[in-house]
Amino acid sequence: MPESEALRPTPARFEGVTPILRVASLPASLAFYEGVLGFRLDWRAGPMAGVSRDRAGLMLCEGSQGRPGTWVWFGVEDVEPLFGEYSAAGATIRLGPTNYPWAREFHVEDPDGHVLRFGSEPLDDRPFSEWVAWDQGG
Repeated sequence: MPESEALRPTPARFEGVTPILRVASLPASLAFYEGVLGFRLDWRAGPMAGVSRDRAGLMLCEGSQGRPGTWVWFGVEDVEPLFGEYSAAGATIRLGPTNYPWAREFHVEDPDGHVLRFGSEPLDDRPFSEWVAWDQGG
């Protein structure tokens, strides 16, 4: 082994990522994430809580840590049944299932204006759509 390789530090292994979303009302957000999106409450401490569904998690923080309108992408096995579930539960759908080269995805808006993008593998037998800039930043 060359000496330069022996001196390189071992890379740290990433274990996951958990976005933190700023919310105006923790009780209202918990009602939405649990009652509409099917997440479960993992923990709650003061103005913060952790919610998850399967292996995807979020932290919700009342009044701090972040800005309204954050976008979060969730990889899921198949968007179609999830879209049906969320539509039936009354979620605010910003974009129905759309086929892009990177994923077939749909968008939900939470009570604080955060955009939750749910995507699965694109469908090769359907044409791809062009990206639509829903926010001012494109």
